[in-house]
Amino acid sequence: MLLNTIKENMAKFIQNNPQNFVEELDMMQIWDQPLMGVASASDPLWEKLKEPNVIGPDHLTPDEWLSGAKSIISYFLPFTEHVRSSNRSKGLPSKEWLYGRCEGEIFNNTLRKLIVRLIETAGGKAVAPALDERLTVANHVSNWSERHAAFIAGLGTFSLNYSLITNLGSAGRFGSVITDLEFEPNSRPYQEIDEYCTKCGECIDRCPPLAITKKGKNAESCSKFLDKMLKLNKPRYGCGKCQTAVPCEYQNPTLI
Repeated sequence: MLLNTIKENMAKFIQNNPQNFVEELDMMQIWDQPLMGVASASDPLWEKLKEPNVIGPDHLTPDEWLSGAKSIISYFLPFTEHVRSSNRSKGLPSKEWLYGRCEGEIFNNTLRKLIVRLIETAGGKAVAPALDERLTVANHVSNWSERHAAFIAGLGTFSLNYSLITNLGSAGRFGSVITDLEFEPNSRPYQEIDEYCTKCGECIDRCPPLAITKKGKNAESCSKFLDKMLKLNKPRYGCGKCQTAVPCEYQNPTLI
């Protein structure tokens, strides 16, 4: 099956591609092996995302990205222990995390292109919204949410800090590709949008700009802090303190 071929190629790519290793940091590996899920393009939750109290009307459905879309392949790339442990201290983000966030996303984009190429080689059409010129971000809201796609694909639920908690934790990055090929969608082993979050509140104290409360996260405060990190570390930026040294860093805390 093509889906198995994609999984096998992703595994090899993560293990062998030079972009997954940082030469300046003694060949530090950024990503571990991923989780992958599939969502149906006809899932009613895509229309739900257009509601003002969810994401908003500008969020595009899979069919708006790709006419005739049938399936969305979503995946979670977990940071390696090396990257995660470096960022567990309080204060500013670690150099390893900054490289992981920025060089790691360069790798993620290459991985998106690999999946698109595999689908097209098999005779299908595919679009990676994160690489599409139609992608927009306004007021910290994008017209395609990788985390919400992962939620619909059964990979995890949201946390107090708006990260998505998977069975491999929340410290990592997501990616997705929309295709007109049809794959069996994953079931969602949860009912609530925040079912994997225990509301322990440890991420509240971890946040340098104090952007997280028991009511959620202030996106504006978080964004301003990231802007400061960019000025200090240009061209790299990031934080990730709310995703490290917390119970959901590398596991689903409800399964402990």
